[in-house]
Amino acid sequence: MTEIRYIVTGMSCGHCVASITEEVCEVSGVSEVSVDLPSNEVTVRGATLDDEQVRAAITEAGYSVTGVV
Repeated sequence: MTEIRYIVTGMSCGHCVASITEEVCEVSGVSEVSVDLPSNEVTVRGATLDDEQVRAAITEAGYSVTGVV
């Protein structure tokens, strides 16, 4: 299982969590997404993860990836 933690800006509420979770869960290989608002972290887990596709899904949800932890 692979895990990548992204720093994402613009998140502030439950709607943000739901939007990101929905978009990222559609990426092939993703099995779990968790969002931590206080730390601005989105943790993505899966058997195989395509970093570019995950970043694109976060952007599609309306947020910006500013780094990886």
